[in-house]
Formats: sequence, structure tokens, C-alpha cells
Amino acid sequence: MVQKQSAKVYNISEPPSLMGISILPMRCSLCNFDKINVMARIAVLGAGMVGSAIAKTLSTKHEILLLDINAERLKTIGSNKIKTLICDLVNAEQLTNAIASADLVLGAVPGHLGYDVLKTVISAGKNIVDISFFPEDASSLNALAKKNKVIAIHDCGVAPGMDNIILGYHDRTMKVTSFKCMVGGLPVKKNPPFDYKAPFSPIDVLEEYTRPARLKIKGKIITKPALTDIETIKVAKLGNLEAFNSDGLRSLLKTMKHIPNMVEKTIRYPGHAKQMEWIREMGLLSKKNIEIRGHSFRPLDITSKLLFSQWAYKPGEEDFTYMIVIVEGIEAGKKIKYTYTLYDQYNKKTKMSSMARTTGMTACAATELVLSGNFNKYGVHPPERLGASAHWVMHIFQYLKNHGITYNMKRKEI
Repeated sequence: MVQKQSAKVYNISEPPSLMGISILPMRCSLCNFDKINVMARIAVLGAGMVGSAIAKTLSTKHEILLLDINAERLKTIGSNKIKTLICDLVNAEQLTNAIASADLVLGAVPGHLGYDVLKTVISAGKNIVDISFFPEDASSLNALAKKNKVIAIHDCGVAPGMDNIILGYHDRTMKVTSFKCMVGGLPVKKNPPFDYKAPFSPIDVLEEYTRPARLKIKGKIITKPALTDIETIKVAKLGNLEAFNSDGLRSLLKTMKHIPNMVEKTIRYPGHAKQMEWIREMGLLSKKNIEIRGHSFRPLDITSKLLFSQWAYKPGEEDFTYMIVIVEGIEAGKKIKYTYTLYDQYNKKTKMSSMARTTGMTACAATELVLSGNFNKYGVHPPERLGASAHWVMHIFQYLKNHGITYNMKRKEI
């Protein structure tokens, strides 16, 4: 009979050696990327909450050109360190001309624009790190990227993003049998009736409630409606939260097909999932056009427009990000469970939202990897590929810690 060990908690940026097993390298010569003098011209596409956070962070070291079609938004962000340009990002010719002098592009556009923008950037021969949550399969652009000698990393945010990187690392060091990620960004202060605000485009949030969720159960991919299988999460500093199925596994269903069990869920305050299910069942999230007084509308567009004012964060309004990543499997002949947790809150000093920071800083860390030449393989890469090297993983965790974002890890024999 195997005696169970109590779980031990570690700060990821200072990883231990447990029972003779090196979880991550104790010292990493690649981790101080902020000290490497690699200055570049970076074009950031999209001046929303996440795009602006990325631009401000990278501008401390690099030349930044921030592109968006919204002139008013650009005016509030532009500075001596951040140059701005009004650009229709869906216009391929206009975008190609705008990024002509860039060393690297960072994509932070709404999901419905993401795939076409990614394709344009790759066609222009520019390396890109992208966080756009688009429904299309990014790997379909792999041949184009290789032909144009482009490095493209997609879905490089907090989730998808960091959870993929964590799984990618453990997939190299153990036989993974189960993976589960639960994540969400919420306002610190509840705001009835939805108790939710959107840190990015509301229409992208609504996609999480309509897109069928693909899960991996006992070796088979199954599909369930979004918002289903609600479970309660008890968090000491937050009280009860709920988690429900959403389609966040994405590339993992291809790259990690050997793992028999994988689940991704979205976290909200209790009751939100049922509210959104009612709205969905009423047809208010439908993409099919309806006729009203001779005009054609998509209910989704109307609902998104109506919710925008209710779900928009006010200046200085605080949010938090909470994520749990659980990886189980066989390591050195023993059944091991790793649990990673992230709790991050609005940064009052920089006035950056937590979701913008946790998403954007992951993309920034990947950007530094590409610019330094440490990640240099042509093609389209999902974020789990960054887990292939312990040094890359350590760099990312250290970069996040340098910006006040800390992941904790528990390792437990089960």
C-alpha cells in the first residue's frame, strides 16, 4: 500500500527538487530576458484592454506601433514611447503596409477578426505572437508560415496559453493521464444581475456560451453544450464560484491526443451560467439573421451591443483572475498530481486590469523568446510547444513574476 504524502506548495519561480526529481531547473541562464539588450520594432494590433497593456509593457524596452481602427481609443494610449496608427486591420493591403518595418507583430484583435489578421501577417512574412480567440484552426496556416519563414505562436494568453504551456512541460516529464483547467476573470465587486464584466470584447465572451465544448473522456472526444456540468469551487478569499464547460482545449485535442482525459471550464460567480443559458435558449445569442421591419439583424450582435455598456469596466474598477490547472499522471513509477493556482488582482499602480495583465504578459514573455532567438522554429505553433523546454517555461514564469503575476504549485503523490 502506498502511503499518501501531504501536498507541498511551491512558488513556481523558485522550483524545488523533489525526491530527486527536478521539476524545473534551479538556475536558468535564459530567464533574465529583461536584461538582454534586444530592442525591436513591434507592431501591436488592437488597442483594447489587453492590447494596450501589451503595448505599455513592451514600450519600456522596444519601439511600439499600436494599430487600431478606433481613433479615440488610440488617442488615450499614444505617448512618446507608443506611436499609434489608425488602420483597418481587416484590410489586408492596409495592414501589410502598416507592419512593413516591424520586426515582430503581436495580435490582440477580437476573435472574429483573428484568423484573417493572422493569415495577413504570415503572408507579409512577419513573426507573430497572437492571443485572438478565433474559432478557426490556426494550424491550417502552418504550411504558409513555413513557406514564408515565419514563426507564429497562437492562443498565447492565460487560458488558452499558460495552461497549455504547463501541460506541454509535464507531457515531456511524465505520462499524463488527466488534465483539467478552470479559469475566469471577474469584477471584485459583484454587479447584479449578471455579476460579470467583460475584460475584452463582449462578443468574444458570448462565444464561450454558444460554441459547443469539446472534452476528452476515457480516450474519446465528446461534445457537450457550453454552460453545462456546473460545479462549485470553494475559494477561501473569494467564497463560492462556479465552473462550467467551455471550448478551451482547442489545439490540445490534436497535440495531446494521447492523453485520455482533458477538460476545460470557465469560472463565474454562482448563477451566471443559468442566466446565460436562458438567454441562449431564447435565441438571443443566435448568429442567424432575423427580419425586423424590413431590416436584417443577427440577435448575437444586438445582445452584444446591449450588454456592452453593462459589462464594460469603469476606469479604476478592480477585477481578478482565478485559475486552477490540474495535471495527473505517472512520474518515476508513482502516481503524481500537480495543482497550479493563480490568483491575480487589478494593479492599482499601473492601472492595468488583471485579465489584461495575465493574458498580455504571457504573450510578452513569448515575444521575448522569439526576439532573443531562443524560440526559432518556423511554422504555426500552439502554446504547448513552449513547454518543450524547461528553460522556456522557467523564463515565462520568471517574466510573469517580474510583473507581479505568480503561480503556485502543489505536488502530491496519490
